[in-house]
Amino acid sequence: MSRPWWPALVAAFVAVVAPDATARERLPPEVQQALHQAGVPDDALAAVALPLQPWAWPWRWRDGVPMQPGSAMKLVTTVVALDRLGPNHRGHTELRSTAPVQAGVLRGDLVLQGGADPELGVPQFWALLLDLRQAGVHTIEGRLLVDRSLFRPARPDLGLPPFDEAPEFPYNVIPDALHLAGSLLPLELRAEGGGVHASTVPPLDGIEFSSRMALTDTPCADWSHGWQPARVGREADRTHIELQGAFPKDCTHRVALQLVDRQELTERLFRTLWRNLGGTWDGAAVEAAAPAGTRVLARRESRPWGELLRPMNKASDNPLSRLLYLSLGLAGMAGDPQASTAELAGREVQRWFAEHDIPTAGLVLDNGSGLSRSERITPLQMALMLKAAWHGRHAPELLTSLPVAGIDGTLRKRLQDSPAAGSARLKTGTLGNVVALAGYVHDADGRHWAVAMMVNHENAGQARPVLDALVDAIARHGPHGTARAVPGPQGDGP
Repeated sequence: MSRPWWPALVAAFVAVVAPDATARERLPPEVQQALHQAGVPDDALAAVALPLQPWAWPWRWRDGVPMQPGSAMKLVTTVVALDRLGPNHRGHTELRSTAPVQAGVLRGDLVLQGGADPELGVPQFWALLLDLRQAGVHTIEGRLLVDRSLFRPARPDLGLPPFDEAPEFPYNVIPDALHLAGSLLPLELRAEGGGVHASTVPPLDGIEFSSRMALTDTPCADWSHGWQPARVGREADRTHIELQGAFPKDCTHRVALQLVDRQELTERLFRTLWRNLGGTWDGAAVEAAAPAGTRVLARRESRPWGELLRPMNKASDNPLSRLLYLSLGLAGMAGDPQASTAELAGREVQRWFAEHDIPTAGLVLDNGSGLSRSERITPLQMALMLKAAWHGRHAPELLTSLPVAGIDGTLRKRLQDSPAAGSARLKTGTLGNVVALAGYVHDADGRHWAVAMMVNHENAGQARPVLDALVDAIARHGPHGTARAVPGPQGDGP
């Protein structure tokens, strides 16, 4: 009697998908050429393509090596949050108090309590205060208690060194549970009268500007190229900001930058908006948790995260991703009062991986955005996660959140002349020494692949064509070169 064939086949398949940092298959010639042109050795690349249907074999290249993924790490936050929190999860902001309201006067403190609201911009804050006014309150006798205590620590930004030389730019914001105006001071910069003038939007009392910026012929869209860190000084209740660097002439540009402490920003915004609504308040703002027994006076909710994943992933928004990642840790805070919310979020991700039989050796979690020097993941771990998500209940929300090759987001100008254009959905990742792509590609035979590819090297900035060449090869003829070859789109692409 002949021996059954299937145990050997299963054993072979297990051998193929088991983690192996040294696993190498043939690199497509176009990928080899792109590596050479970028000055990047082939052992700086780690990649994998896992089939999403039966009876196709994985393609692997050093897929068990832990790599820095850059913003491709946002996929981990997205997938786990969709499963754990659900696409209808929302953040909120509340105004609360224990004090009575008598003849329109709040006879005590007002609490501004953050609930991880990702959309609490200036207009939304104004609308929340309007709700309080329309409820009959016109005067606040006490303090403004700013409650950021939903996360632990309440101010995760304090005491951390800047990630890079541009800490004032939005991508570097470390969010807290309030996240008012993204912790950014909204400005209008305008070239006028031979110099640069700045003002806050809306006008905020107590913030003054001067400028030493030179005017240049740079296009207005490239205003940030000449930016240098501003000098910020505080005296009594006034803040002075001196602008440095260069700015395009004949240019007016609105921007939001992290130039003042977020508590000062909160107090000045509240004071200005409340006064503009006809309210009266002469108190001070302090950071403090809400006392027991408060009641809700006004409340707002964000849109569901299922909708917000699109701007988060397509535009690679770091603060949004950090905020969602921290939300993953909320459920465990009561059970471990010593752990930070970020640590608890990391444990939740580890549990999710274990529940889906994905090995976690080498997985290092930090803030869930990829803007980190410590986060690590292997391409195989990333692809196995993507494969599980493809077959999961929230695949539609994940897919619609990802940039489409050659069409939108961070892939708008890439792969335009490839058969991947308009179909591949991939998250990009970029740091000084990192480029990455991860997501989904389908080939000429209609087979779908979960792919993850990363380059970690000092010349990574030149290696985007390497990853594009690998995606293009998969889309044209599959990772093994066995699919029916198809030409790319003609012309300049979409």
